Amino acid sequence: MTPATSLFTPVEADLLLLADNLKQLVGNRHPILYAAAEHLFGAGGKRIRPAIVLLISRATMLEKDITQRHRRLAEITEMIHTASLVHDDVVDESVVRRGVPTVHSLFGNRIAVLAGDFLFAQSSWYLANLDNLEVVKLLSEVIMDLATGEIQQGLNRFDTSITLDTYLKKSYYKTASLIANSSKAAGVLSEVSQETAENLYGYGRDLGLAFQIVDDILDFTSSTDTLGKPVCSDLKSGNLTAPVLFAMEEKPYLEVLIEREFAQVGDLEQALALIHDSQGIGRARELAANHAKQAVEQIMNLSPSQERSCLIQLTDYVLSRLY
Repeated sequence: MTPATSLFTPVEADLLLLADNLKQLVGNRHPILYAAAEHLFGAGGKRIRPAIVLLISRATMLEKDITQRHRRLAEITEMIHTASLVHDDVVDESVVRRGVPTVHSLFGNRIAVLAGDFLFAQSSWYLANLDNLEVVKLLSEVIMDLATGEIQQGLNRFDTSITLDTYLKKSYYKTASLIANSSKAAGVLSEVSQETAENLYGYGRDLGLAFQIVDDILDFTSSTDTLGKPVCSDLKSGNLTAPVLFAMEEKPYLEVLIEREFAQVGDLEQALALIHDSQGIGRARELAANHAKQAVEQIMNLSPSQERSCLIQLTDYVLSRLY
């Protein structure tokens, strides 16, 4: 498997600068919030979202260097993503993320919620200072989508009647919206045509959906060490993802186990056995591959460049996480 970071060679220097800037953007006026932010931004992670913004920025500015506004957009994208993770971990009561303790497990729920709010507020302030109304609208929509996705997931727990379409909408809100809208925003800052901007949005949307579907498959096929969080956590909490929805079509008894919320001894183990004995995981893989293919098609109208090649290879990387 190609590590994600090796795909980011054209923007390696940009990402190093981004890592330094993120801590400075948060500032040290609030020692606890600063400590929380330092913990978050120091926790590593692949920085996939800002890397996509920077790659698109460079792929659409081939004759010129990228601007300060492109760089700031990448930073805002990572701040929004990080803020959403902090809140997600509080809602999900997760103790670890990427193999390190979560903010709320270190600082408590109150500080974690405030730290997430603070990062959302900071990102909004920097967003307004880009002085580009279209970009402000695109990224503001992401913040609404993140909340919508989280609420939708909470309302649909253990609901066996949810459709694949509902699942994909929720996946768009929670994961793909940020990648789609920040990809389009990078194009807007490069002053690309309306058609190219929409294609960049489509690339981000389909890449984001493929990414989320793969994540949902890994919840069944990976280990706690690889995932950096407990496996099968989605199923245990009643979050029904693509492998489960496909498996239910073949294994009706799975619905019974889910609807009684795995209340009886051995229910969860039986549910997992049914999922693994079905075509659910294989069909989910096909769905992810289909979205990855669509993502590539969206950016074929960009001029050939090393950056465009990296964006195409990123779709292969997302799928390769399964093998």
